[in-house]
Amino acid sequence: MSEEILIIISISLIIFSSPLIAKLLRLPTITVEIILGAVAAYFAFIVDHAILHLVAELGFLYLMFLAGLEVDLKKLVNISPSILKKSLIYNIILFSLSTLISVYFDLGNIFIVILPLISIGLLAALKKEYGDVEWIRLSIVVGLIGEIVSIFALTTVSAVLEFGINFELYKTMFLFVVFLISMLFVYKIFHNLIWWFPEIKAYLMPEQDHQEQDIRVSMAIFFLMITVMMYLHLEVAFGAFIAGTFITTFFEEHNKQLPHKLEHFGFGWLVPIFFISVGASFELDAIFTDGLVLKAFLITFAMIAIRFVASTLFIKDMGWNKFFMIGLSHSMPLTLLIAVTTLAYNNHSIDQEYYYAFILAAILEVLIVMIAIRILSQFISLNDRN
Repeated sequence: MSEEILIIISISLIIFSSPLIAKLLRLPTITVEIILGAVAAYFAFIVDHAILHLVAELGFLYLMFLAGLEVDLKKLVNISPSILKKSLIYNIILFSLSTLISVYFDLGNIFIVILPLISIGLLAALKKEYGDVEWIRLSIVVGLIGEIVSIFALTTVSAVLEFGINFELYKTMFLFVVFLISMLFVYKIFHNLIWWFPEIKAYLMPEQDHQEQDIRVSMAIFFLMITVMMYLHLEVAFGAFIAGTFITTFFEEHNKQLPHKLEHFGFGWLVPIFFISVGASFELDAIFTDGLVLKAFLITFAMIAIRFVASTLFIKDMGWNKFFMIGLSHSMPLTLLIAVTTLAYNNHSIDQEYYYAFILAAILEVLIVMIAIRILSQFISLNDRN
């Protein structure tokens, strides 16, 4: 049996069985997908293959696209000054604590960037499971600002590792700033355009749609933004994220079912392939390496702890019984963590042991945090009823 056929069969079986196993074991589906991916790779059912990398990368980008769907720029613009201020201080605390830990334990400068990473990609999965509750709404707003900071940090680190501190670095960062400013202009122009000509929405996404035009427009914007970022040699994930925010900001009110359709499309098959590939990239034999598991647990503890400390800023907003949910929900920067870790490993900023430790930590974070959120959300629900 060829490698391609074996990979397709294995991935198909994992995608089909993961929700069933997750329900049986009462574990998050994402965690099961990662674990089964690692097991399948251990028994050589899934091997390193260019097509798998390509589809997994697409799944990662689509996950970032779904994260962007959670953000309506119209609402973000109207965010209260107090929440905005606290969100910025929240990130300052994360980076400050990360710097202290990295310097104290002599971990290297790359850890200063890695430990505070925030990715709201998995918040889409949390919202799907727990609904549009208060702490998730606030987590998304705070997480969005944190993810923008993280994306900026990722873009900077990517440029530094690739070019060093030279003219090419300054050129890349200049292009990134120009891109952000350009997006603001595009947002303003399109906003005014549809205000004067509201029929544009109906033309692009008709109510009587028998050709799935809404999906086609969304995918066109998705791939267009990816192409722009590739052309500019910027972080592609940020382009996917921007595409999602664009769809939600301008079309959600016109087509309320569109975000749900895009989520079903992604979580049904494309995004799981990414999580399976994450598990497959981890060698189970590495668990028995001396000190690897301990390093992974210490990384996990450090990333959760600094977010718990930072989330105390929101005690007044959420109360003593909910504030920690903000920090917990941001303790799973799976996508960006793996992206930055892989980038650092390929550029020899970290060795293979730390690479595996971060992969294992990413898995442990999802496992520990998802279970903790499930247990704590039940207590919160009981307290709210009483």
